[in-house]
This record gives sequence, C-alpha cells and structure tokens, in this order.
Amino acid sequence: MPELPEVETTLRGIEPHLVGRALSQIDIRQPKLRWLITPELAPDMTGQVITHLSRRGKYIGVHTANGTLIVHLGMSGSLYFVPEETPPLFHDHVDFRFADNQPWLRYTDPRRFGAILWTKDNWLDHELIKHLGPEPLSDDFNVELLYSRAKGRKVPIKTFIMDSKIVVGVGNIYANEALFKAGIKPSRMAGNISKARLAVLVECIKMVLDAAIKQGGTTLKDFVGGDGKPGYFKQELSVYGRAGKPCIACGKVLKEIRQAQRSTVYCTFCQT
Repeated sequence: MPELPEVETTLRGIEPHLVGRALSQIDIRQPKLRWLITPELAPDMTGQVITHLSRRGKYIGVHTANGTLIVHLGMSGSLYFVPEETPPLFHDHVDFRFADNQPWLRYTDPRRFGAILWTKDNWLDHELIKHLGPEPLSDDFNVELLYSRAKGRKVPIKTFIMDSKIVVGVGNIYANEALFKAGIKPSRMAGNISKARLAVLVECIKMVLDAAIKQGGTTLKDFVGGDGKPGYFKQELSVYGRAGKPCIACGKVLKEIRQAQRSTVYCTFCQT
C-alpha cells in the first residue's frame, strides 16, 4: 500500500508537469473505486487550469479555481504520465487529457480501493480529511502532543502511532522502522511510555519518513512514483521484512508478531 512517503513522492513527481496546464477532457472508464467517482468531476473540471497541488495525509489535492480533485491511491493505485493516445490497459481507469496535447495523466488501480473525488468547497473540510491528525513532519507533531494523547491509553504503541487521528501517515512499514530506531517494543502500552522516550520516538518518526521521501519511497510489490521510477528506501529497512534475520545492531534474530492483522518485526534485545 502506498504510504505517506510514496504519496509525497508521487505528488513531487507529477506536480511540475501539471501546474499551469488546462484540462481538455477526462475519460472515466471505471467509476466504481472505493467510492463512486463524483459525477460532477468531468463537467466541472474540464477546461480548468491546475493552479497547484498539495497533500494531506495520504490524500493528494489537485487544485483549480473551480474546485479540488481529491485523490487517494488506496492499496494499489498510481498516477503517471503516458504519451497521448496510449491505449489503456485493463486496470487503467481514468485519463486526464490536456489542451496542449502533451502526455496525459493516467490513474491505474488493480484493486480499485483508491478514490477520485471532487469538491468545490475547502478540501480540508471534506469528511474524509477534516478529522485527520497533524502531519508528522510538521511542528504540530511534537512530544507534547504525543504525550498528552498517549496518557492513560492502553493500546500498543505501534497501533497508537498508526492511528491517523493521532498523527497521519505513519503506516506499517515506517512504524516498524521508527520503533526500532527509538528502541521501543511495539507491544508496549502507549500510556506506559515515558515522555522522554516518546520524545525520541517523535524524532525517529520524522527521521524515518524524511529519509524515505528523499529516497523516493519504498519499493514493495509494484510501487513507482509519478515519474515512473521505483522507490529505493527498501534497501535501508532495518526490521520490516527481515523476520528471522540478525538485528543490524546486536545480531540477535529478529522476531515477527501480528498486530491488528499487520506484520510487526522487532528486536527482543534492542527494543524494550
């Protein structure tokens, strides 16, 4: 599943090639994604000039003077450019064509669990977005916030930091990695962790996500960024996907457990 670094990588890859371009046509071949594609999308967005792009959590906002296109990549979605008149494949559900006859933006999604929505209101007030927690790389995400929200919580810390109402974008891969770097056992109750250790965790979350973004995300299965290139952060993973292998810090065998139906890998010696 594309996580925050992959979504940010996609945004950075497509933004330079979208801003200032006018949409001439939107081809919707399959409207049934996670939610039905907003019927007003094609008539309202056609003819509009894209002014800028932004991201909130795992949602990409493509902004025009008339409204905002909201895109979520779901489990297997991707946005990339194709030369005009490139025939669509079976899982290519939407094409955005432009008046300048340059490459089209294509949305493909084999599992169809992504979303393409349209709003004329402030997109940050959309029902899917307005309840999200702070961005992890912003100053709003800090130890004071994490400590106050963790206080008294009897929930495993890994589950806690993956809650998008606590902080957005800390998906399974990066939660594993950040907890390893912070030396915190994933099953430890959030409310039992000291403020000092949570301060370290905040910094590790920021460090892991920032590094992943700089390397273009994590290549797992078929993820590619908006420029069609794979991410390379997988080469840097310390624990995720390494169950049964030696810990890079102490050499002991890494252990794998299941938390909320997700794989958790950690070191029983380094993480307490």
